[in-house]
Amino acid sequence: MPVQYVYLILAIATETIGTTALQMSQQFTRLGPSLVVLVGYGLSFWLMAMALKYMPVGIVYAIWSGLGIVFIAAIGYVLFRQTLDLPALIGIALIIAGILVIHLFSSNTQH
Repeated sequence: MPVQYVYLILAIATETIGTTALQMSQQFTRLGPSLVVLVGYGLSFWLMAMALKYMPVGIVYAIWSGLGIVFIAAIGYVLFRQTLDLPALIGIALIIAGILVIHLFSSNTQH
């Protein structure tokens, strides 16, 4: 696997962990989850910066934010019992389709 994808996957994972902890921090009133938010986002941005050595910012950000949305929606459903209506599910499917188009057809995933 190319190093830029390793960085990007880890950036998405740490952002997802940070966002999950954000919900669990109860508006930063709980210390443990609040610290996880700070570490998660800090690591995520550093890892995203490493991916930017190899890929354009628009591509990195599109994949990072898009997959983050998909994963957080799934985590929200499983951990927090948050449901999505049909338009939200269609929107998430379109996000996944957009990421696939970028990954499969764009020549801008490296520079």
